[in-house]
Parts: sequence; C-alpha cells; structure tokens
Amino acid sequence: MLSEDELALLEAIKATGSLTRAAAKLGKAPSTVSHAARQLENRFDALLFDRRRYRLQLTPAGQLLVQEAGRIREDVSRLTRRVKQVAGGWEDRLWIVTDELLEFETLLPVIRDFDALASGVSLRITHEVLGGTWEALREGRADLVIGATNEPPVIAGLQWAELGSMAWVFAVSPRHALAQAAEPLDPAEVTAHRSVVVGDSSRQSVGRSYGVLGGQPTLAVPSMRAKIRAQCEGLGVGWLPRQRVASLLARGLLVEKQVAQPRDPNLLYLGWRGEAQGRALNWWLEKLREPRLAQRLVDGLDAAAA
Repeated sequence: MLSEDELALLEAIKATGSLTRAAAKLGKAPSTVSHAARQLENRFDALLFDRRRYRLQLTPAGQLLVQEAGRIREDVSRLTRRVKQVAGGWEDRLWIVTDELLEFETLLPVIRDFDALASGVSLRITHEVLGGTWEALREGRADLVIGATNEPPVIAGLQWAELGSMAWVFAVSPRHALAQAAEPLDPAEVTAHRSVVVGDSSRQSVGRSYGVLGGQPTLAVPSMRAKIRAQCEGLGVGWLPRQRVASLLARGLLVEKQVAQPRDPNLLYLGWRGEAQGRALNWWLEKLREPRLAQRLVDGLDAAAA
C-alpha cells in the first residue's frame, strides 16, 4: 500500500518528467524527492523510473504501480464512505422486489425522492410474479417486496402491511369469439377458449395462475403488459387490472364480459424482514404507506399510454 506522499511523488514525476520539476510541484528539495524515489524502488525491488532519457519517465512497472495505487486509493475511499454510511444506520444496499403486477415507471418519482437524501445506499430493483415475489423475500433475494399477492406466508421475521386492493375485469378483443357471446359467460364456455396468463416465477413451488379454469388451454407471457397486448390482439381471454385497461375498454379495443364466476379484488401487500430494518428500508416503508402513492402503484399506468 502506498502512502499519500508516495503516490503524490509518482504522479508528480509522471506529470512533470523531471525530479527537479516534481520537487517544485511538491514544494520539496530535489535531493529529498530523489531520495524518496530511490527508496520506493528499493521497497518494491523494481526499476520504477527510466532515467536514460532527457525526460524522466515511469517504466511499465512504475506506470502499473501508479494505476493500481490510484485504484486502491479510490477503493479505500469508497470503503471508508460505506463504513461510515452503515455505521450511521443506512444499509449498504437495498434490494427491492416488485410483483410484476406493478409497473416500474410508477416507482420513478419515489426513486428520485430517495436519491435526494444522498444516503449512499445502492438500490437494486427486480420483479417476480405471483409466488416468486414472496419466495424472493424468504430466500434472501429481497429486503422489501412490493405488491405481493395472496396472504403473507410463514417466513421467519416477516412483517407486512396492506398496499391496496386491485380490481379485475374479464376482457376480450372485440374480434374474439366470446365478444358477442351471451352474458354471463358460464365456466364451460370460458374453458373452451385459451387463457392468457403471466407465468409464475417461483423456483421452489408449482407455479400458480389466477383466473384459469381446470382444463383450460393457456398462453403464458412474460408480463402483464404483454398479457394486455395479447388479449387486445385476440390471442386469448382472461382477467386484467381494471384501472390499467380502463381507456382500452372505453375505446372499444377490449370488451368487458360478465361471467358467472366473477373474480374478487386482490389485496396487494408490502413485506419485509423486521430484524434487518435500516434507515433506507424505514424510509421506503413510510413512503409506500402514503395513500396517494399506494393507490398510484396499485392503479398503474394506463395501458393505452404505456
């Protein structure tokens, strides 16, 4: 490890190409700088300075030492900041997992507000689907989950709160065979047509699908946005978040159908582990409990504008 004085010496020689000018730059006597340069070479048992030319230059070994020493200094500086950050109650990193039902764009204002704190906490935001959201918290792949569906499972240290309620609408393309069918649609009639589903991302359990009847063929897609698009194209039928598709229904790009077995609204949850609650997690929990923000997250963006 180089001291600050040693690194300053190397950088001064590299910049000026002369022991005399380096000494002037550092405010030291040329003999002092020359002695320090010799000591540095003896310490590393390597030729660090090429004295054969008119302009003093670093050898390849000297250049490597300057580069790596500078990098190490920056690493130590960053580590010092991170240690102080954690000692002050902030986490080093906060891993947030959102259920795919929520749209990342709705979190952008929250991220901007968090950045304004200048906490130094690194954010990582990923998403899961259905059972995969709670699973991420159980397996340590999340510090906070947002928008998880179903009741909270048994997880050591789990704490949770309700985020809001999401209403659903059974919708089909106006070109789909069910668009003109008599209402309410009975289960046998719905089962005869393919359902579009967002695939469960759970790694440890059998994937689940909401609103799919036994024996019904399915088309699994990667996101709710893809599901909405597929149903607009008449590639299948299924339940969609009512607020997300309100304008598509109003414009006739989707048709709402009444069914004999309606779907109840889903409660969406926040989940976190109480034993590892730092300042960043507390800030996010307080923010997400604001009614207007919670409603915006649950309602999402208008699918027609997304």
